[in-house]
Amino acid sequence: MATLQELRAERVEKLDKLRKLGVNPYPAVANRQHEIGALLEDFSEGEAVAITGRIWASRGHGKLRFFDVRDESGEIQLLVRADELAELDAENSQLGFEQLKLLDIGDFIEVSGATISTKTGQPSVEVKSLRLLTKSLRPLPDSWSGLKDKETRLRRRYLDTNVNQDVHDRFVRRSKFWTATREFLNKQQFLEINIPVLEHTTGGADAKPFVTHMDALDQDFYLRISHELPLKRLIGGGYEKVYDIGPRFRNEDITDEHLPEHIGLEWYWAYADWQDGMKFVEEMFRYVANEVWGTTAFTHDDHSFDLADEWQQLDYARAIRDRFDIDIYDTSLEQVQQLLKDNAIETTKTDNLPRMIDKLWKTIRAEVRGPAWLINIPKFLSPLAKSSPDAPQVVQRFQPVFGGSEMGNGFSELNDPQEQLARFVEQTELRDKGDDEAMMLDIDYVEMLEYGMPPTCGWGHSERVFWVLEGVSAREGVPFPQLRSELDATTRDIYADIV
Repeated sequence: MATLQELRAERVEKLDKLRKLGVNPYPAVANRQHEIGALLEDFSEGEAVAITGRIWASRGHGKLRFFDVRDESGEIQLLVRADELAELDAENSQLGFEQLKLLDIGDFIEVSGATISTKTGQPSVEVKSLRLLTKSLRPLPDSWSGLKDKETRLRRRYLDTNVNQDVHDRFVRRSKFWTATREFLNKQQFLEINIPVLEHTTGGADAKPFVTHMDALDQDFYLRISHELPLKRLIGGGYEKVYDIGPRFRNEDITDEHLPEHIGLEWYWAYADWQDGMKFVEEMFRYVANEVWGTTAFTHDDHSFDLADEWQQLDYARAIRDRFDIDIYDTSLEQVQQLLKDNAIETTKTDNLPRMIDKLWKTIRAEVRGPAWLINIPKFLSPLAKSSPDAPQVVQRFQPVFGGSEMGNGFSELNDPQEQLARFVEQTELRDKGDDEAMMLDIDYVEMLEYGMPPTCGWGHSERVFWVLEGVSAREGVPFPQLRSELDATTRDIYADIV
């Protein structure tokens, strides 16, 4: 079996022959008049067509050739007769029958001709002229073993989406997921306002940020870990319903649930509270699920759930007490450490009591089928949320749980500037003790609150919601996940004098 380098060398030789003929193998202009999918959907014989696409199969002999050509909408057979095909017109990248041997699977072409049905009834195009649009130098992986494992697929996702239709369609659904989210919010009169990615002080989540330097100002900036604080500044600025969808960056591990870079949504709604938010999010999730998948019933990690069901409510402290027999408001670091050890739950040297308690909850969360709301979350885990008037140790916060994972975070926003400052100071103390995920003191945000921000409900979720509903891991759920930089062996050999 020929190696990739040998196959590539054969194609480079064909490319050279095309160039010697005067053919531009990479012209800028394509003259497509029909998409293949639409052509097949309303197929009729004798229609003059002009289509473009990638060659997916080639066969035939003598004076007759067949090609299967595919564009994003579908695939159709081409029938090429030597006595019917226009002659070589190198200036226009048009090939004659003799030059068809210089084509390969993977090349992009443009053809014009008429629709016909073969004797077996297969819809086809009888080609009258054929132009080369792109000469491919490497074969697609259906003809060599270059896409044999997951790592290779993730590194060369453009091949994965070409040869695996389900992967291609996944990212169509990912696009529709965010489109449907925008549609829902826009229908509810929310205004999309994009906010900065680079921040002097970053906050709004428990996460370690990435740091970069801006030469123009000669200052370090953080890549945002959340959209929260800038959007709430807009609420303080007179907007009543705002949202932003875009990338967030959290310098944390790569897992099935987490990626350091991912897309997130956050919205903020003036004069609404957490109870309003829960109803709104249920409606939003159901709308998006129906628009993208046509159902509200899903299965993830052996958990089957239906977003149209009535959502149960889980009390944070009660769930931990029932499982581990401790009162999270009357316990010690040593007691929780022992529980984590007894249950083989991993800890780090920088874990403090709040984070250790939350790890107890996360072991429970993994077993929750859902859909459910996690409520009555402790204030010590919620530095930006408004306290409950009935139980000051908890906040008006709500987190959806389904498929064994938390799917977002919302709360009645804390708008008391003095209490917010005190919460920030508590977080600063945690940072000083080594917790680099604790929130930074954002005194500018406190200043905004002193001017006044109305009662507000805020909400955020990441594309983890898409991953769970799609039934895939984080890296499978994005087109180009971060991987260690690595060059293909063939590329290293070919360009050894350069790389």
